[in-house]
Amino acid sequence: MSAPATPVAPPGRLAEVADGVYAFTQPNGGWCLNNAGVVVGGDGAVVVDTAATEARATRLREAVDSLRAGPGRVVVNTHHHGDHTFGNAAFGPGTTVVAHERARVEMAETGLALTGLWPDVDWGDVRVVLPTLTFRDALTLHQGQRRVELLHVGPAHTTNDVVAWLPAERVLFAGDVVLSGCTPFNLMGSVEGALAAVRRLRELRPVTVVCGHGAVTGPEVFDPTERYLRWVLDVARHGVAQGWSPLRAAREAGPGEFADLLDPERTVGNLHRAYDEVRGGVRGRPLDVVAIFQEMVDFNGGRLPECRA
Repeated sequence: MSAPATPVAPPGRLAEVADGVYAFTQPNGGWCLNNAGVVVGGDGAVVVDTAATEARATRLREAVDSLRAGPGRVVVNTHHHGDHTFGNAAFGPGTTVVAHERARVEMAETGLALTGLWPDVDWGDVRVVLPTLTFRDALTLHQGQRRVELLHVGPAHTTNDVVAWLPAERVLFAGDVVLSGCTPFNLMGSVEGALAAVRRLRELRPVTVVCGHGAVTGPEVFDPTERYLRWVLDVARHGVAQGWSPLRAAREAGPGEFADLLDPERTVGNLHRAYDEVRGGVRGRPLDVVAIFQEMVDFNGGRLPECRA
């Protein structure tokens, strides 16, 4: 399931979105080109997510160090996927890594499996560095006078989604619960749960939303996300009634109004999850991710989805 080598995307960019609060974005936001956040204050920095490859994680660490925030480092992983966690090691052994308790379990179980999906990517010396501090529902980090509230909102993108909310600055680091310009991906979480999560995030009334992938945006990103998730559920209900497979349902439906979103093959995975939920499946229960990913490849004309990490 190898693909021709694709160009590596440009390095990430650091931009201040509030006083002492930064978004580290990696365009174009497709597979494994995630965003991170940096919050400085007191004697260090809180880093929200890391990066997929050793080179990209090193650039992120250098960007954080350039802010001269002091020696302390806390890394928050918004969920267990490798593009948000493989770079934990770049921040050194003295770093406190924080995540949902289920993220630690799934990181240990999944290991470096992501690297096997795209064997031609130059991953470098990536490794699994597990969280050393976990929580179940919510945790507040105090950084000087600043509060960084970590809220478990899954299952949505995964079972263990966490967002980082800065109530004073009204900045939300949404992880992959919300994506900007990219097709949502809920195969390992829940379509219905993602809708509930977006409703909860709306209630926070953020001014700035740093999504897990794509451009920095505002609360307007919630509208297309909700429309897409409701559309997936509608397609799933119709497909179940017709006796179609999720792959056929995706082909029959086409992209609809979402043709401009990156990575449309994710709809196949989302439909597998939606089919399971329409049939009464428990939100977030394990599905056969490897087999479903192969269907996503089939939907993509037999080609691996493009990963430019």
